[in-house]
Amino acid sequence: MSELAIRKEIISTCLKMEELGINQGTSGNVSHRFKDGILITPSGVSYDLLKPKDIVFVPFSDKNSYKGEYPPSSELDFHFDILKTKPDIECVLHNHSIYATAMAICRMDIPAHHYMVGVAGGKKIPCASYATFGTPELSQNIIKALDGYSACLLANHGVVTVGANLKKALWIAIEVENLAKQYAMAKQIGEPVILSDKEMDKILEKFKSYGLKK
Repeated sequence: MSELAIRKEIISTCLKMEELGINQGTSGNVSHRFKDGILITPSGVSYDLLKPKDIVFVPFSDKNSYKGEYPPSSELDFHFDILKTKPDIECVLHNHSIYATAMAICRMDIPAHHYMVGVAGGKKIPCASYATFGTPELSQNIIKALDGYSACLLANHGVVTVGANLKKALWIAIEVENLAKQYAMAKQIGEPVILSDKEMDKILEKFKSYGLKK
């Protein structure tokens, strides 16, 4: 993809998150690998006001050196660190969807109450340990939680998903919110039955050929 195409897709992804109700205002952020650095949403600019030129470029050589009219997102650290240390990942998406964030506030993993938990690559969707937003500590907690997963909750904060493209990362984010909502509603009815590790092993094998690939 060209640089302009990536910049436009970042903006369309941000607008789609708002349209779907998984993010509000300027609270989320999106990044995409580009050449020797990353393209990331700016800090404090409403999605509906974003122009392609507003997306900030941050080189891997120095995250304090950026190119853009606005500074990069306050969550630059974890976007930068994930994309720099995990070459198989092309993009990072962060949101504050309601049900998933509610579970994050309770510092709960999303357990295997439904086979779609496998969308994140494992037998649960883990919750990263708490750290103040925008800090190196939070970045390290997220990288640890994402080991073997393509999504995690952030304690008292929100959700991070990663993928080979923004379409895939957004799809996973939507599924994470649906799963959190299902679990919360099931808890109101009774005690959810969690799928066994053996069953999840079967499901994860099936997931190798399931879902959005491109």
